[in-house]
Amino acid sequence: MDRFFRLNERNTSVRTELIAGMTTFFSMVYILMVNANMFADPFGDGSNPLQVSYGAIYIATAISAVIGTTLAGLLSNLPLAQASGMGLNAFFVYTVCIGFGLSYANALVLVFMEGIIFILLTVTGLRKKIFDSLPLAVRTAIPSGIGLFIALLGLQNAGIVVDNPSTLVDLASFNLLGQTWAEIMPKVVTLCTLLAIVIMSIKKLRGAVLIGIVGGMALYYLFGLTIDGFYANMNIVFVSPIAAFREFTEQSLCKVFTDGFDFSAYIAEHGGANLALTIATTALAFCMVDMFDTLGTLYAACERANLLDENGEPLNMNRGMLSDAIATTLGAICGTSTVTTFSEVNAGVAAGGRTGLTAVFCGSFFFVAMFLSPIAQLVPSCATAAALIYVGLLMMMSVKNIDWDDFKISVPAFLTLALMPFTYNISYGIAFGLLSYIIISVFCGDIKKIKTSSWIIAGLFVAMLLLTH
Repeated sequence: MDRFFRLNERNTSVRTELIAGMTTFFSMVYILMVNANMFADPFGDGSNPLQVSYGAIYIATAISAVIGTTLAGLLSNLPLAQASGMGLNAFFVYTVCIGFGLSYANALVLVFMEGIIFILLTVTGLRKKIFDSLPLAVRTAIPSGIGLFIALLGLQNAGIVVDNPSTLVDLASFNLLGQTWAEIMPKVVTLCTLLAIVIMSIKKLRGAVLIGIVGGMALYYLFGLTIDGFYANMNIVFVSPIAAFREFTEQSLCKVFTDGFDFSAYIAEHGGANLALTIATTALAFCMVDMFDTLGTLYAACERANLLDENGEPLNMNRGMLSDAIATTLGAICGTSTVTTFSEVNAGVAAGGRTGLTAVFCGSFFFVAMFLSPIAQLVPSCATAAALIYVGLLMMMSVKNIDWDDFKISVPAFLTLALMPFTYNISYGIAFGLLSYIIISVFCGDIKKIKTSSWIIAGLFVAMLLLTH
């Protein structure tokens, strides 16, 4: 194991990798429940426009996470984890299926096509060259932008940052006169867990993030003793693995082949020309978002883990991207939306994960979760939210490498890192960072510094924004 994963070489151990894998798993296990709910009940009213069950998508999501995460560990020896991506799943359900009117199986065809394209781009090396075409100012800002995005996710999951009709976002109320203790308690747990993780990190305690998550979970249930009906009202749904697997084989597995290529219903209602435009623009959107989400997360995680080579590139980068492409293709066959590398892997990196053994452990936990879904639901989001906020803090450290006095660098960098959390999309931040860099360079006489590939990527981003958003 030491020879295969190079544990000593990367100054880690099996115990550390186990803790890191568990930390990553607990930070992203929410995707199993969230993805299943989004597909089976997208409006939260019991309706099922995609005609696919919770159990079927739960198993599809878990299997694709096991495949993608384990492949990443074995092929690239990097502490990565993959599952159906947030944002991409919403685009699949609400835009492609409900908005455009494509069936669940039709939409899977587009995801399958994306996976095949990415396999070809990765094998030929073009996928990495596309990312390398981004200016240094944008690439430097990507980890910080993802850090802000992750922190926002954590604050929202904890209920600390909430919606506001006037300002869009607001601080949740902590007023005991206007809120019940049951509403305030999870937020208190998040803040206490965050501070505990920070203090343990300052004291150099290994596994601080995982210990914090477990401690936060214990504190949550301990505080539950002070709330009437807390345990009686817990909504833990016990899904029979046998029933869920049966639904998976009947409703999701290989639907991309059996039903996916039948677009007759869509053509009858919208026409063949409309179908061609929809497929082209939708496939483009899937590809652009997945490509830059994965590459951005890969760079950010490897930078944090000191897994960059002498040229500043992630180690075994092509293998890491190949595992992502294969997982997306197999995920479509299983019946779920685009599989991508999760930003939450940085929680595992913060816990000491440095090799693919972290990914293998994480994949093993996802395998177990297929049969023990209620156990995963016992970990409250307020505990894992603290880990996300802490990881966001760690990833902000890359801003020190940005020359803020040079507007040619600082403006594209700022737009990159600011628009990721503000638009809830990593790719949009990269798009506006690249476009602003090109415009500034053109009007400041530096047009010769712009690579041909940068112009091509910028054109694709413009097409994506004008045709798909």
